[in-house]
Amino acid sequence: MSQSPRRAAAAIAALSLAATGVVAFAAPAAAAPGDLLISEYVEGSSNNKAIEIYNPGTTAVDLAASGYKLQQFTNGSGAASITINLTGSVAPGDVFVFAHSLADAAILAQADQSANLGLFNGNDAVALVKGTTAVDVIGQIGFDPGTQWGADLTSTADNTLRRNLSVVVGDEDGSNPFDPAAEWTGYATNTFDGLGWHGAAPEPEPDPVADCSAEPVKVGVVQGSGTASPILGQDVLVEGVVVADFQTSDLDGFYLQGDADGDPATSDGIFVYQQDADNAPGNGDGIVDVAVGDVVSVAGSVAEFQGNTQVVADDTAVCGTAPVPAPVALTLPLTDAKREQVEGMHVTLTQSLVVGEYFEFGRFNTVTVAPERQYQSTHTYEPGTPEQAALAAANLAAQIIVDDARSRQNPDPLRHPNGEPYTLQNLLRGGDVLTGVTGILDQRVRTGDTNPQVFSYGIQPTAPIGYQVANPRPEAPEVGGDLKVASFNVLNYFTTLGSRGAENPTELARQQAKIVSALAEIDADVFGLIEIENNGDAVPPAVPAVETLTNALNAVVGAGTYSYIATGKIGTDVITTAFVYKTATVTPLGAHQLLTSKVDPRFIDTLNRPALAQTFAAVEGGEPVTVVVNHLKSKSSACDEVGDPDTGDGQGNCAVTRTNAAAAMVDWLATDPTGSGSPDRSIVIGDLNAYAKEDPIRVFTDAGYTDLLDEHQGDDAYSYVFDGQLGYLDHALAAPGLAADVTDASTWAINADEPSVLDYNTNFKPASQVTGLYAPDAYRSSDHDPVIVGIDLDTTPPVVTLTATPDRIFPPNGKLREVTVEVGVEDESDVTVELVSAEAIGAKAEVTTVDDTTFEIVAANKSVYRFTYTVTDAAGNATTETVEVVVGR
Repeated sequence: MSQSPRRAAAAIAALSLAATGVVAFAAPAAAAPGDLLISEYVEGSSNNKAIEIYNPGTTAVDLAASGYKLQQFTNGSGAASITINLTGSVAPGDVFVFAHSLADAAILAQADQSANLGLFNGNDAVALVKGTTAVDVIGQIGFDPGTQWGADLTSTADNTLRRNLSVVVGDEDGSNPFDPAAEWTGYATNTFDGLGWHGAAPEPEPDPVADCSAEPVKVGVVQGSGTASPILGQDVLVEGVVVADFQTSDLDGFYLQGDADGDPATSDGIFVYQQDADNAPGNGDGIVDVAVGDVVSVAGSVAEFQGNTQVVADDTAVCGTAPVPAPVALTLPLTDAKREQVEGMHVTLTQSLVVGEYFEFGRFNTVTVAPERQYQSTHTYEPGTPEQAALAAANLAAQIIVDDARSRQNPDPLRHPNGEPYTLQNLLRGGDVLTGVTGILDQRVRTGDTNPQVFSYGIQPTAPIGYQVANPRPEAPEVGGDLKVASFNVLNYFTTLGSRGAENPTELARQQAKIVSALAEIDADVFGLIEIENNGDAVPPAVPAVETLTNALNAVVGAGTYSYIATGKIGTDVITTAFVYKTATVTPLGAHQLLTSKVDPRFIDTLNRPALAQTFAAVEGGEPVTVVVNHLKSKSSACDEVGDPDTGDGQGNCAVTRTNAAAAMVDWLATDPTGSGSPDRSIVIGDLNAYAKEDPIRVFTDAGYTDLLDEHQGDDAYSYVFDGQLGYLDHALAAPGLAADVTDASTWAINADEPSVLDYNTNFKPASQVTGLYAPDAYRSSDHDPVIVGIDLDTTPPVVTLTATPDRIFPPNGKLREVTVEVGVEDESDVTVELVSAEAIGAKAEVTTVDDTTFEIVAANKSVYRFTYTVTDAAGNATTETVEVVVGR
């Protein structure tokens, strides 16, 4: 299926569908029915990597339908590190070439499929797999040979290997020792002249020519009704109107739209690829320059590139001009089948579209949009329910990518969807609205997903897009209360450079400035930090990362404003949690405590980070609060060692591990591990890696905890965006004794709605973006939004009224009289009353205490009796009052 040498008849008449378009190659061996095999291996310099696959059989092989894939086993690994699902068809006696997408032009000219991946070196085994069975292997799976298998030219490092023509069956046993000399012939580094065929090179045929007077093949026939063209590799003559001109962009071509073929299942548009090294057609390089509205005739071969059907042009002729076909009106949601029916056509999306995902905005200059902001299915519905599965599918069907007609990574300048350069003065945020999205719907690589590589449908705009700022940057929320508690994911804040997070002092300074800016604006009394370096055991002169960050914060807000809880190293992970607190407003009570596997085996601390608990008391009084900061096991990493895989219910990997951790935490907090005296006045914060309706959260709510974001923000709450869908992994869960004292809880949307190109990183960014798109502010200081909670600590003392009966005694006859005192407290139920004193004032005055509110006194003339009480409420606030009884007038 390789694009050259040409395999078409010389006469233009041979471009009709009656012709097969395939010329028989010199046979390398007698054709044998069976599986495909690897016929050439290129391990050249830099990205010059390619695998040629030969079909020795007598029938064509549909790679995708047959389940063919390439798998790479890196550095002696027994598990595949890269899997590439192959697409396309291989005719009998023909070859299929897979290559690195950044390889030399000579390789890419032969490539039928490519990917920008970290492809094999000389010590990496490569397997051609059909379904789940290896049909051919280069190298030995599970064995690291050092640098290569073989020696000299016939080795797997820095050489090209070609399969000997006598070999017609692949090496199916990937576990046996591998000696390339047994079946392969070696060639020097960067030898590509045999790529694209197996055996003797075919005689080159004259290139076909365009002809405006000839009868073309309908574009719909070329496209077919499936995911790939039914006539891959054949040469065709097509004709149509140019609807989009991308000759001077990375796409190297244009889209034409032909006459309708009458079949709604087939697209009438197609991409015409004209490889143009300088992206400047018509400058004497043989590339015909076309313009939108030109009617063109194109002669070339049919190919699939990154899922997009195209004609690789050998010759193009401009036949005249015509009106551009009106765009086909599309309304989301759309199935993939519906999108395939208009692949390559001029379309317009009729709805206002909301920006939902921008993870690849800096890398590929793409945004994902949908008719409305979407929420994770397990944010809205319980995992594994039909409603949850339906929402997950509906979300995907309603999304589409808006592209920029550039395939390069990290382009400069970045383009805002409104057509202007993306700058700090022309920002993009999730939730903003696009209107009038019109262009070409095509299918290409638009993400960094590599295992497998993903081909996505998207729009290449051909007209200006309307843009409305619908989600401006917010100020820090006011949550009220006497105590402000916040969680903040600091996204790998590491002072050990080059491990995680910052790679150099410049990046650390940039990262630290953004985090400090956010912390200072939040102005919390207690911060629970997540994803900070776990180096609390740093040996002087080194200091823990939490100390460095605290010092940096104090340098902005004032020396000594904040301190931190010195925990030492916590657990085994390189990241941990931490507490920073404001010394003027709160005081830590007692020592911090950790929930680990030793405390409760259900809490697996080699997967979850240990839960860190600390009780704080407000300096101005009020009941203490125990804060527990967490970072449970992620959804994406595996828990296979404990039998906890992704079950497909929407919760991802390790759901049971997180649920058991939640149950252990509920039971642990009920024991008052910090000795606060108020076990039901705790708040669980941090990244629980579970959305609102998932099992771990239900464990807390079933135990009486209140989901504060749900309580105060409702269904619209979110702190994180993943795959264009909102939800909150960052929680604030209040125990029953604390929930009523919470005044408000809110996220602060400074991170999740912002593209990552604004962060501190300097790698993968042009110099202009390193400086021009950075600001030392709170926005995109992390990828999670902080969660902020206000708590009313009840620092108001109780209102007390004392009533003595009687309060005046007459006559003063010197006899014993009984006096009672009633203690009245307004709006308080949980109080303690203490009799402080009962005083007798006067020469003959005497008082006897019967009980705390009953007394016997002597009715001596001019005596005064004073009864003093102190009333203390549950928050520790106290009021002392005195009442008098007077004898005589």
